Amino acid sequence: MLRLVAAMVLELLANAIGLAAAYWILRPDFTIDVVGFLTVIAIFTAARFILAPLMMKLSMRYTRALVGGSSLVTVFVALLVTSYLSSHLTITGVTTWVFATLFVWVFGVVAMLLLPLVIFKKTLAAAAARDRLTPLG
Repeated sequence: MLRLVAAMVLELLANAIGLAAAYWILRPDFTIDVVGFLTVIAIFTAARFILAPLMMKLSMRYTRALVGGSSLVTVFVALLVTSYLSSHLTITGVTTWVFATLFVWVFGVVAMLLLPLVIFKKTLAAAAARDRLTPLG
């Protein structure tokens, strides 16, 4: 249960970083209301949580080469769902949609790799120390 909560917190933070980076780079064609930022993050994360297994299953079923691209498609569809369900996210122009998908995905992946090192630094250090002290045999 604790791992699920930690994974969800990491996912929310990574999505927040990805969306904030896309907003900062792509504005004025990519806008998120300050008031609705948390709503946008919640909808986007929920959409990705629901869509990721579906996209992965579809890509595995039809073409193995699509597995890597399924994450990008998931981000695109999650952005589409979020902009449809919330008036707090507005994306205009095809180019902005493409770059928004790419930036949210890239910054989200980087955040998912780096955030555990920052957030769970003490836990990782304690686990490493415990592993060093465990006798062999």
